[in-house]
Amino acid sequence: MEDVLDLYAEESDPERPRVCFDEMPLQLVSEVRTPLPARPGQPERYDYEYRREGTCNLFVFFSPDIAWREVKVTDRRTGVDFAECMRDLVDVHFPKAETIRVVLDNLNTHTPASLYQAFSPGEARRIVKRLEFHYTPKHASWLNMAEIEFSVLGGQCLDRRLPTQHKVRVETAAWCRARNESRATIRWQFTTANARERFSSRYPSPRPWRATRRVSPPWTATPRCRQRLGPSYESTSAASGAEVLLFYGCLRSVAGGGSDCGARPVRRQMQHDLCFVNGRRRASILLCRSSPHGPA
Repeated sequence: MEDVLDLYAEESDPERPRVCFDEMPLQLVSEVRTPLPARPGQPERYDYEYRREGTCNLFVFFSPDIAWREVKVTDRRTGVDFAECMRDLVDVHFPKAETIRVVLDNLNTHTPASLYQAFSPGEARRIVKRLEFHYTPKHASWLNMAEIEFSVLGGQCLDRRLPTQHKVRVETAAWCRARNESRATIRWQFTTANARERFSSRYPSPRPWRATRRVSPPWTATPRCRQRLGPSYESTSAASGAEVLLFYGCLRSVAGGGSDCGARPVRRQMQHDLCFVNGRRRASILLCRSSPHGPA
């Protein structure tokens, strides 16, 4: 998420334009009865019954840097269709750009592998070298500005019955031309700082190491510990110049002295831990931790 937000916060660079890309299915619908045209004092009237004419797919390109958008109508949204859109982006829409930074979601076809599926390896590599993909997180496609453009498109252009793909192409082309001429764009205001504040519960908080007590070697190991350490147990337990700190969930060995760390009492429990002696992992052992207030 922060990768996309940082990209939106950057200054506009003509050599490295930002383009938001997305797709949407559309159902084609025709009229069964001819609508009655509008008259003075009376709106247009049409029958509730309609006929399904199949579906099509809409690909949308949107660049907030230059207030430009483009809608491409296709039969499907396969990997080959995605690859052709990326080639149009590189060769037709931004032929002079050094790198095109594309914001898109995690659809299975939105990968460089789709270009190798559609074109020869040399052609696919040429296109991929000019693209830089920035993926939105799963279930967070609202970070893609193309979603906003689809919302505007649906309210201003697709809010009627369109029977054929040709009609959809004509209507969407007129809509794009009007929006581009008016320089309509999106002013993104949600920043990384807002995300960290709004979604603070989603960010992992590191748990500090807290020692319960200090144990100096040789220590008393459980039978299972001796069995796992085997022949190295004697040399391990007699290691000199090492201090073993017993933590919540980890036994580490550090060289030199140090002061004890205050912590809450730990109730007696059996637990698998890692044994580190002189900085080296020896074995996975079973530790017994006791509370200073007596056994549980």
